Amino acid sequence: MSDTTIPIRFVLNGERVDARVEGYETLLEVLRTRFGLYGARESCGQGLCGCCTINVDGDAVTGCIYPAIHADGAEVSTIESLEKEGVLDPVQQAFIDCGAFQCGFCTSGFILMSRQLLDRNPDPSEAEIRSYLSGNLCRCGAYPEIVQAVRLAAERMRAAAPA
Repeated sequence: MSDTTIPIRFVLNGERVDARVEGYETLLEVLRTRFGLYGARESCGQGLCGCCTINVDGDAVTGCIYPAIHADGAEVSTIESLEKEGVLDPVQQAFIDCGAFQCGFCTSGFILMSRQLLDRNPDPSEAEIRSYLSGNLCRCGAYPEIVQAVRLAAERMRAAAPA
C-alpha cells in the first residue's frame, strides 16, 4: 500500500468498517484481502460470470470490476451475511437440499442473485428465474438444480411468511 490510499467507510454485513484503498482496487479485492471474506470469487475478471456477486445498497454488483471507492458510505453484504446464528438462509438451504452446485465456485453468486430475486418477487415463474439468473454462469451445468432450488426456497419462504 502506498501513501496514495483513499480512506473509505461502509457497513459490511451489518458492521461499520473502515479501509484504506488504492483507486484501482476493486471491492472484491478489498473484501478478500482486508476482511477475509472469500465467498465471492473472481473468475472472469470482466464482470461477465457472476462468481463475484456482492450486494451494495441492496443491488447486486459485479465485485471484480466494482471500484472499492464507490462503496464509501454504502451498505455492503456478501454471502457470509445470509447465515444467522447457525441457521442458513432459506435459499442456501434449498441449494443444499436440491444439490444445486457441483464444484461450488459459482454458488455464492447464484445464491445472492436468487435471494435478491425472491426479495423482489416471492413467486417467480421458471422463466423469470432463468431470466434473472442469466448473468450468472455455472460451468458445471447445474442449471436445472439451481432453478429447482430457487423454486423450493420461494415455496418455503412463502409458507413461513406471516399471514
